[in-house]
Amino acid sequence: MKRRTAAVLAVLAVPLTLAGCTGVGSASSGGAQSAPAADQKVTLTVWSAFSDRELKGLGEVMDGFHKLHPNITIKNVGNQDDDKITQSIRGGTAPDVAISFSTDDIGQYCSSGAFQDLSSYISRDKVDLTQIPQASRDYTTYKGKRCAMPLLADVYGLYYNKAMFAKAGITAPPKTMDELAADAKKLTQYNSDGSIKVAGYVPTPGFYENTVQALSPQFGAQWQDSSGKSTVATSKGWQDMLTWQRSLTNAMGKDKLTQFTAKAGDEYSAANDFESGKIAMIIDGEYRTAFLKAEHPDLAYGTAPFPTFHAADYGTAYTTGTIIGIPKGASNTGAAWELVKYMSTQTKPLVQLANLLGNVPTTADALKSPDLKLPPQFDTFLTLSAGGKLQNNPPSPNGGAYIKVMEDFDLKYVTGGTNDLMGGLQQAAKQIDADNALGQ
Repeated sequence: MKRRTAAVLAVLAVPLTLAGCTGVGSASSGGAQSAPAADQKVTLTVWSAFSDRELKGLGEVMDGFHKLHPNITIKNVGNQDDDKITQSIRGGTAPDVAISFSTDDIGQYCSSGAFQDLSSYISRDKVDLTQIPQASRDYTTYKGKRCAMPLLADVYGLYYNKAMFAKAGITAPPKTMDELAADAKKLTQYNSDGSIKVAGYVPTPGFYENTVQALSPQFGAQWQDSSGKSTVATSKGWQDMLTWQRSLTNAMGKDKLTQFTAKAGDEYSAANDFESGKIAMIIDGEYRTAFLKAEHPDLAYGTAPFPTFHAADYGTAYTTGTIIGIPKGASNTGAAWELVKYMSTQTKPLVQLANLLGNVPTTADALKSPDLKLPPQFDTFLTLSAGGKLQNNPPSPNGGAYIKVMEDFDLKYVTGGTNDLMGGLQQAAKQIDADNALGQ
C-alpha cells in the first residue's frame, strides 16, 4: 500500500565497473537490445520488496505480459529491498528487473550506473512520456539520465473526520494554512487535566506523514536552484512553513503535543490516531483509504487537497512512488525492457496494480480508466494527480541526506530548541551543499 521513500545510502558505494550487461536478442538503435525472437525461450527474474498478497497480485499482473510473450517466463521474487538489490548488483548477480520503493535514491541509481539508462529504448520505441505526470517523470531521472520508469504513485492530501467537523460547525475542509490552523484549534479537545484528548491537527514535524517532503510544496518552499545549490535559506516558503508550524505548536501547547504524540498508535495499524478518532485532520497518502476500508469501514471521513499557504496554489500536492528499472548486469536486457515498458506504460497492468495496492496509476489513460475500483474518497488523489500541480523533492547524489538535515532543523525550531530561524536555515543550506559535494 504505502511506498514511503527511504535513503539507502549504501548505493553510494556501488562501483561503476560492475558486471557487464548481456542482452538476449541483437543490438538495435542506440545500443538498445532487441526483444528475443518468438521461438527464443527466456526467463526474466524480477525482484521487489512485495510479499504475501501483494507479491501474488504482482505475479498475476505480470501473467498478462506472459500471455503476450509466451516465450518469456517470469520468476517473481519478493522480499528484496534496496539493500539486497544493491548487493546483487555489486556481486554481479543482479535480477533482470528491479522494483524499488525508494525514489530518494534515483540520483544514486542513475549516476552510479546501478540502474541502466533507458533513453535508447524509449527513443527507439517512441514511448510518449508526456502521458506520465511531470513530477513522476522527474523522480525517475537524474541530470538528464532516465534510469527508471514510474510504477504507481503516492499522492498526498487532507483526510478529515466528518462527524467532528459537523460537531464543531465546520462545513467544508480548509483550503489555506490559516484556515487549517483555525480549524485545528476549534477541533482540539482537552481532558480535565489540560492534556489533549483529541487533536484537531498535529503540527509536530515528523509525526506520521507530517514531513518536510510532504509539507514543503504546500508552502511553495523550494529545495534548490537550477544549478543544484540549496535554497532552503533563500526560498521564503521554508520560513513560512517553520513559522506556521511553530505558531500552531505554541497555540496547542508544545508539551501537550509531546505527551499526545508519545501515546500515538502505530501509523500502519488500526490504532492509527486518525483511524481511531483521536485526530480530526491529517496529511496522508491515498493508500490510507485502503487501510480505512479494511480497518475502520464505518468511519465517516472525507478527503480534499491539502491546504496551501497561498490560496492560489490550492491543488498542489506532494508525490512520490514506486519505480521500476533494469539493473546493471541484467542478463536479458532486451526482454527486461519489454516488461518494464508493459508495466509502466500500459493501462491494463497499471489499473490492475492500482486496484490491488490502493495507489495512484501513473499514466493519463490509467488515471481516467473506468476499470479503477477504488473508494469514492480516492477521487481526490486522482484529481490531484491529473491537476498539473504535483511536486516531488529533487533527486540528489546522496539519496535523502539533505532531507534529514531539514527534518532535524525543522523539529528543533518548531519545538523551541532554537529561536534563530534564519541562522539555522543558512547553516542547513551549507550542510546540504557540502554533503552534495561529497556525493558527486
